[in-house]
Amino acid sequence: MARSLSIKPTPAKLSMRALQFKALGDETRLKILLDVAAGENQEECVCNLTPSSGLSQPTISHHLKILVEAGLLDRAQRGKWAYYSLTETAKKLIDLN
Repeated sequence: MARSLSIKPTPAKLSMRALQFKALGDETRLKILLDVAAGENQEECVCNLTPSSGLSQPTISHHLKILVEAGLLDRAQRGKWAYYSLTETAKKLIDLN
């Protein structure tokens, strides 16, 4: 028996959710998100993400930008370093709430 969904997302919400799943469909971005989730207070400095990834800083920055644009990470500038933290949406998607 088929079950009908009672959820009727708006076109904007549907578009954003597709963007989020697309962002998480890349293994590197998923690993970055999980690394941030594992950080103290679910926050991580870009200076710590780059060495552990084995990728260049510009590449990590590109992936972080995509995660921020998808609404999965928040970015805070502290001096010369950028710190990234999970959004509430990201916590729900990876079941950390």
